[in-house]
Amino acid sequence: MYNTPEQAAEFNRSTLNAALQLGKIALDTTERLVGLQLVTTKETLAQAGQSLGPLIEARDLQTLLDLRAKLTETGIENAAAYSRSLYDVAAYARAQISALFKSHLATLNPSVPGNMDKDVKAAPAGVDDDMEKTTKQKPDFSGVSVKTTVDATPVARKPKSVAKKQKPTTRTRG
Repeated sequence: MYNTPEQAAEFNRSTLNAALQLGKIALDTTERLVGLQLVTTKETLAQAGQSLGPLIEARDLQTLLDLRAKLTETGIENAAAYSRSLYDVAAYARAQISALFKSHLATLNPSVPGNMDKDVKAAPAGVDDDMEKTTKQKPDFSGVSVKTTVDATPVARKPKSVAKKQKPTTRTRG
């Protein structure tokens, strides 16, 4: 535990600041995604309006087939551009979050060993012995658990014998 209220308050301020920054990153990313969606929708509607004229004016099958190929190519290019834009937004958000966590951990890591030393010194007498006993008991307990599981596995895997059902005897009156 922390020895002083100032240390706890500083930790809380640091964590709150990181949470607020994370919220800002999330909102900025959402804003960018919504903006991208709006721009893409406007461009799609504009392209649909532009392609409507040539569709109406097409008089033969070959013109329609050529127009279809052109529209398909344009649609694929637009989808690829949209995917790249989504990736860019996601990569930017990931970089921002990564930088936030790195800076937050960098500020917390130097204080952890010092706080742990202070906590150990402030702990009641005998806690060291109890911790040492607990650490020694854990491997023993784990070994017993593993041995019990290994021993029980063959028993659990044996097929249960199925009792043969006998036909019920019917009594005849005689």
